[in-house]
Amino acid sequence: MESIAVLLVIGVLLIIGGSWLAPRIGVAAPIVLVLVGIACSYLPGQTPLEIEPEWILIVVLPPILYAAAVNVPVTDFKRNLRAISGLSIVLVVLSAVLIGFLLTWMLPGLPLAAGIALGAVVAPPDAVAATSIGKRLGLPSRLVTVLEGEGLVNDATALVLLRSAIAAIGGSVTLWGVAGDFVYAVVVAIVFGLVVGLVTVWARARINQPTLTTAISFVVPFLAFLPAEAVHASGVLAVVIAGLVTGFKSSRHLTAQDRISERMNWRTIQLLLENGVFLVMGYQMSHVISEVEHAHLSVWGAVGIGLLVTLVLLGIRGLFMVPLFFSLRQEQRRAARKLARADAYLQQIGFDDVKPGTDPTLISSFARRLDRRRNEWGALARDGLGWRGGVVLTWSGMRGVVTLAAAQSLPLDVPMRPQLILIAFTVAVTTLVLYGTTLPLVIRLVGIAGPDAEAHRREISQLVGVVVSAGADQLDSPELLRADGRPFDRHLIDETKANRARLASTYVGQFDAEPSDEQNQRATLFRLMLEAEQAALLDARGTGAYTSETLELAQMVIDTDVARTNQRGTIG
Repeated sequence: MESIAVLLVIGVLLIIGGSWLAPRIGVAAPIVLVLVGIACSYLPGQTPLEIEPEWILIVVLPPILYAAAVNVPVTDFKRNLRAISGLSIVLVVLSAVLIGFLLTWMLPGLPLAAGIALGAVVAPPDAVAATSIGKRLGLPSRLVTVLEGEGLVNDATALVLLRSAIAAIGGSVTLWGVAGDFVYAVVVAIVFGLVVGLVTVWARARINQPTLTTAISFVVPFLAFLPAEAVHASGVLAVVIAGLVTGFKSSRHLTAQDRISERMNWRTIQLLLENGVFLVMGYQMSHVISEVEHAHLSVWGAVGIGLLVTLVLLGIRGLFMVPLFFSLRQEQRRAARKLARADAYLQQIGFDDVKPGTDPTLISSFARRLDRRRNEWGALARDGLGWRGGVVLTWSGMRGVVTLAAAQSLPLDVPMRPQLILIAFTVAVTTLVLYGTTLPLVIRLVGIAGPDAEAHRREISQLVGVVVSAGADQLDSPELLRADGRPFDRHLIDETKANRARLASTYVGQFDAEPSDEQNQRATLFRLMLEAEQAALLDARGTGAYTSETLELAQMVIDTDVARTNQRGTIG
């Protein structure tokens, strides 16, 4: 037990160190940690690290997927559903089947079902490294959304296909049985995910205590995963749906403090679990090689097949982009036509000419729905991915968490099992290191344009204006009264509106490419003031003249202002 504790402490320190070092040398943290893990596995006196695959699939994978899903905007996910479903379902199935035939051809005696099982293991890319690189280099938001969405859904496809392939090794599955199992697993998982997401958000909204609501969020992934798996549905997809529902509903039903607390805690969990898996992946390489040697199989043969599988997966992914982007281009053109028709329709009608007696709420509801659809069509018509996006998506096929866990979950009686696991590990490490280190270069070579900074600033300014105007209108309402029925003092209303407008203007100003001299002075003065306040608080703490409760409250006020200042600095 003590040795396990020591390993955990060392592992956490390595994760922290690798995550700190990675951006300073210009690579993604998973790449650094895989290489560190490989190096550590060959240190003298190291013992094999035995981790049951079920621990990764049941304990590690659900929180990782939930932490990612809860931060994916549902609107963006829905808009890109065609691209996400194509990459995460069609491409995964196609890759698994083709790799299965390739492996049975190269490894005589390997059953086709076992080959397809390994194909399902290596088929789903892990978007962690790709999205971290893409965000750092300023990829368009639609590309990042597609990568994140693919990484969330393709794991469910791969694991359902893996389960069917393993069952087929014993000859107990038909093609129609696999198709029916897949549909059942998806539909039931969606139901479980929706129910868990809605019920837990409802419960958390009524508790209204940040520590308790965050604690509930820690069990949400398992509330979705375990029951779905118990009825042979896709627990992974149930977790993703629960996370999407939670992220969508939290802004309406949870308090600001709940959201802040949950966001910070889940970022920490995501950092440790994701990067921990990559560290373990590297550390287990020497053990996997030893198992192949012990089974009197060819290590270099497995590595060579793994490299070939990597190239074939790249080719399949690249070829698949051609019909996918043809389909997306057609979708873009249809959206443009629908947007034009909607605008023409709006010019022909007027809401002032509606029939007397028509329910105003129906008119308002129709206008909101039409406006929402126009925004969706406008986004699809405006944000085409293009061939440059296709190149980036093709080169983003890095493997990771699922490949590591699923490879080791292959049954013990599968022929050439150690060699198959080494092939999967070779694919995972090769794609992570090769694609991960060269993706920044590919992004620069294709010259893909990042977000338009000026358009982004205008959009922020417009949204802030809408929100602040709504608040000002509320204060100008003649029905606004104090609790005792008396009106508020007019000068206080005007003062509150002016302060809010000034804060909003300052926030929008943080997004200017070149902050004004006044903005720089304000930021510097505020930072110096907070530093002096913190020093004074430390002195007051040392005197012992104040209670711990009072000191904690004062520290919370300063920390809130510091965090707000740091966030503005990061954004600007």
